Amino acid sequence: MSELTGLTLKAALEGMAKGDFSSEEITKAHLAAIEASRPLNAYVVETPEKAIQMAQASDARRARGEAGPLEGAPLGIKDLFCTKGVQSTAGSMILRGFEPAYESTVTSQLWRDGGVMLGKLNMDEFAMGSSNETSAWGPVANPWRARGSNANLTPGGSSGGSAAAVAADLCLGATATDTGGSIRQPAAFTGTVGIKPTYGRCSRWGIVAFASSLDQAGPMARTVEDTALLLTSMSGHDPKDSTSLPIEVPDFASFCGKSVKGLRIGIPKEYRVDGMPPEIEKLWEQGIAWLKDAGCEIVEVSLPHTKYALPAYYIIAPAEASSNLARYDGMRYGLRVDGANLTETYEQTRAQGFGAEVKRRILIGTYVLSAGYYDAYYLKALKVRRRIADDFDQAWKTCDALLTPTAPSAAFALGEKSDDPVAMYLNDIFTVTVNLAGLPGMSVPAGVDAGGLPLGLQLIGRNLDEGTLFSLGSAIEKAADFRAKPQKWW
Repeated sequence: MSELTGLTLKAALEGMAKGDFSSEEITKAHLAAIEASRPLNAYVVETPEKAIQMAQASDARRARGEAGPLEGAPLGIKDLFCTKGVQSTAGSMILRGFEPAYESTVTSQLWRDGGVMLGKLNMDEFAMGSSNETSAWGPVANPWRARGSNANLTPGGSSGGSAAAVAADLCLGATATDTGGSIRQPAAFTGTVGIKPTYGRCSRWGIVAFASSLDQAGPMARTVEDTALLLTSMSGHDPKDSTSLPIEVPDFASFCGKSVKGLRIGIPKEYRVDGMPPEIEKLWEQGIAWLKDAGCEIVEVSLPHTKYALPAYYIIAPAEASSNLARYDGMRYGLRVDGANLTETYEQTRAQGFGAEVKRRILIGTYVLSAGYYDAYYLKALKVRRRIADDFDQAWKTCDALLTPTAPSAAFALGEKSDDPVAMYLNDIFTVTVNLAGLPGMSVPAGVDAGGLPLGLQLIGRNLDEGTLFSLGSAIEKAADFRAKPQKWW
């Protein structure tokens, strides 16, 4: 059965359409793989009974000739998405035992199109982290290990469970979210493909909020085309989300394999940072060469406000988090720690319910929003954000998309940076600008480092121009021919 779990999403859909195997068979193969992979800690809730029921219903629909675009495909769901009747905790103790009475818009659209839910995937608490070490349910281990080493590596964050599950063949694809790089950086660390679409492309309704003006859902899968299939189902206007864009959803898969001849690709000079490992620099040059060979024109561009992106992000995101997380007080759902009075109940619930990183960001956010500091920090950060968006607008006058590294390194060891929040925050150096400007960004696996660990290249596109990213991503995927897989140790 293990050959079924190794299929791409597209190959699995084609196999079921031809009758080579049923949804129930491929779902059971994935459930067995999940059971055998618990040392990875990728899933925090497994839903085998629900998965088999959904697979049987899917097979019945196919038999009636009513197959949807994702009919019968077993998928993993990041624990940030509310799933009706299934525990949804956002990786936090404060939501332990919370079973929503509703389904997030994104997951309801996946089930509408025939998807099957295998379970909920581990993540950094409230999506705050770059290594999946802030989860209340413990860290996820990357299925990859450096050559000759037994050290457990981070799968990246905050969508570490999604990335590890896709890389270890524990689902055909997974939902994820990206606030400052939380889809793209884990994709780079695990040799998978991840795309953060344009802000507003996917509804945020039913997704636990971290920073509302930055959060965006997207898919992770093994190939560029698989992410295109998933994104088509996940996207679309939702009147329940005021930031959801009322626009048609293109058939993203139709862009895969399209010629990229004549496209102008911008190389931002500010992304050549001091101390960048030579292998990342070399991979970037290789990516430029691949796109040249595919007929693209390479142009240098300037994004002068890039150096201010990380500080601006780490003011805006915690500010929004401190506001969003005020709702967790132990009154209506989740953890409740009774105190002598109402105020003490609030205090004790939040003290015990939130982890250290979440508390750190709430404190930063509350500080920058407080009287006397609002203008000095928060308003200034918003002005910088506008300048960063303007930089991209200028760049689009001379190019159609940008090519950069996804992350400043390959996956690092669990525990290596957990004592140094600033070192951890620097992981987002190439990704946060995209969130601040609301643009689409994609990470494609493009090579390995000296230790055999995967490295990714990032493509950044114009607003609502995911199609160009899928075409360029397919070109890089074809040229890189990345076929490396983690050696099974779990």
